[in-house]
Amino acid sequence: MNEKPKYTLRELILYFLKLGTIGFGGPVALVGYMYKDLVENKKWISDEEYKEGLALAQLAPGPLAAQLGIYVGYVHYNILGATLAGFAFITPSFLMVLLLGIIYQAYGGLVWIQSIFYGVSAAVIGIITLSSYKLTIKSIGKLNLSSFKEKWILWLFFTSVIVITYITEKEHILLFVAAGLVYMLIKARPYFKIAKTTNVLILISSGFWNYESSTLMKIAIFFTKAGAFVFGSGLAIVPFLHSGVVVENKWLTEQQFLDSVAIAMITPGPVVITVGFIGYLVNGVLGAITAALATFLPCYLFTIALAPFFKKIVNNKPVKAFVEGITAAVVGALVGSVIIIAKRSIVDVSTILIALASILSLIYIKKIQEPYIILIAAVLGVLIKLSF
Repeated sequence: MNEKPKYTLRELILYFLKLGTIGFGGPVALVGYMYKDLVENKKWISDEEYKEGLALAQLAPGPLAAQLGIYVGYVHYNILGATLAGFAFITPSFLMVLLLGIIYQAYGGLVWIQSIFYGVSAAVIGIITLSSYKLTIKSIGKLNLSSFKEKWILWLFFTSVIVITYITEKEHILLFVAAGLVYMLIKARPYFKIAKTTNVLILISSGFWNYESSTLMKIAIFFTKAGAFVFGSGLAIVPFLHSGVVVENKWLTEQQFLDSVAIAMITPGPVVITVGFIGYLVNGVLGAITAALATFLPCYLFTIALAPFFKKIVNNKPVKAFVEGITAAVVGALVGSVIIIAKRSIVDVSTILIALASILSLIYIKKIQEPYIILIAAVLGVLIKLSF
């Protein structure tokens, strides 16, 4: 990390501003762009540095692409580089969702806007259903006899959390932490220092967060908590947001929440940036800024705190086991939330067909991206509503 960089800090910032402006395709595509641009083409960072950053991003909580971007900024320019790269990556998509939030709030009651989101909501259900399946396969494995024998504990966590989420319609963060701790104790019993760290996690995830305050403070606390328990895909934040925003605080309606997920999918940059749209609907521009900063704060802090000694973290078996356990529970919560949302959003034959078509398009049309599916669904929604 101490080698003289082949690029200036200004060049790094401009690169991430560009990526945040035109980087469509979700976390997998975004980390792919970074490898192609920064490792293969520009040769700003080495293949080893990139892989180390990717491994750290997968181990620590936070949206994958944003975390890798922060780490890349850290490689040669330390905390200043990490901070500026993170802001540059997130700012373009944040400004886009903020503008869309303003338009949505001003015109959301109009019939043509409602028609657009009629189709879009159904497409979103299809997209997040397929994403849930892919996340399950990636995190736990395919559901077959050999996988079940090897990872039956993870499958137990996964299915239990689906049922609990569906029945209670809430996310239980202590349940996620417990899954991580139990799996860690079974698979790789840690030394005292690790146990001490996890005790801190339990304290942080329980009583520390629970106190009454103003709406803006509630937004800050809620979104910081949500950001601390997102692993890998930005879609993993959906169950947290749905539970807190729709069910507990009743800040948004079910339809508004689905629309916010759709907004995230038609804009570039990290999917998690939907929090800016939600924050705006709840409490205006300050709400949007607070929600976005709070969500990305844990990701930023984890990255700059762990980056200096990531090699030990990557090879630490207890940490890996803890992350595996908590990820299985989080993915289970995502699946449970998809079922809840689908039950309320798939209301007729048209929405069923749009959701199925979205899934099949993503499976069989390899190069199609989510924004195109969302736009096609919007057109279909208007045509269907106009025909009645």
